[in-house]
Amino acid sequence: MENTAPPTLPSTGFLRLDQVLLFIPVARSTWWQGVRDGRYPASVKLGPRTTAWKVEDIRSFIEGAGK
Repeated sequence: MENTAPPTLPSTGFLRLDQVLLFIPVARSTWWQGVRDGRYPASVKLGPRTTAWKVEDIRSFIEGAGK
């Protein structure tokens, strides 16, 4: 039997979309619509084909979602 720990947010850095969705379990299309609407944190372009989110922004969103 495999013993896997729940995912934990790193202290700093960036998360790709698949990593973000481990903490905020919504569909990809729902996430992108929420980013466009301003419900979810804005992304950061790290390169022409690389989009990520600041860990600090995701942490703040998660902490604020319970309020």
